[in-house]
Amino acid sequence: MEITWYGHSCFRLTERNYATVVTDPFDHKKVGYDALKLKAEIVTVSHDAPGHSNVDVVKGTTHTLTGAGEFEIGGVFITAVQTGGGGGKKNKDKVRNTLYVFDYDGITVAHLGDLQEVPTQSEVEALGTVNVLLVPVGGGSSLNAAKASEVVSLIEPNIVIPMHYSTPAAKVSLDSLSKFLKEMGLGKIDAQPSLKATRSGLPEETKVVVLDYQKG
Repeated sequence: MEITWYGHSCFRLTERNYATVVTDPFDHKKVGYDALKLKAEIVTVSHDAPGHSNVDVVKGTTHTLTGAGEFEIGGVFITAVQTGGGGGKKNKDKVRNTLYVFDYDGITVAHLGDLQEVPTQSEVEALGTVNVLLVPVGGGSSLNAAKASEVVSLIEPNIVIPMHYSTPAAKVSLDSLSKFLKEMGLGKIDAQPSLKATRSGLPEETKVVVLDYQKG
C-alpha cells in the first residue's frame, strides 16, 4: 500500500482493489499548503476544525467518518477510537478527537488526529497492533515532540511518520520536526515522496520515515 502526505494531518492511503482513504482534509487558506484536489471513497475527520474537516475538497466520497465505531468499507477495516472531550471539568478544554486504525489486508495504519495527551493503556489496546503510526509532533493543539516520542514507545509501531509540524508551506505556528527527531535520538532524515509499505518489508525495530508534502 502507498501512503502520501499532503501537509498538516492530511494523508492519502491507497492500495489496488481497496477503497482509498483521505485523512483530515484541510482548508489551505487557514493552514497553508496547496489547495487539495483529491479523490477518495472514504474521508476521516479527527475533529471539527478548518485544518482537519474540510471534507468538501475531496471528490468521489461515499463515506465520511467523524466518530468512534468499527467499519468495513471497500475491503478496508477501520477502527475509530474517541479520545478527550469527555465529561467533567478536567476534560472541558480538551478537543474531542478520533483516532483511526485502517487495516489494508493485514497492514495497519493508525492516524492519531489531533491527539493532545498520551493515550491511556485501554486506548492503546483498542488500537491493536499498529504497523505504521501517523503521529502529530509539532505541539500547538496536539502532541509536542516529547509526548509524541512517548506515544511511539507505547504503541511500538514498525514505522513512524510524523505530521502536524512546522514546514515552509505551513501557516500554523508549530514546532519543527527536528525537535521530534532529537527526542527519538535521530539526526536529520531525508524526506521521501511517499511510503510504499508491504508486510514483508516492515522493519523489526521502529523506524522513522519523513515524507515530503505533495501537491494535492
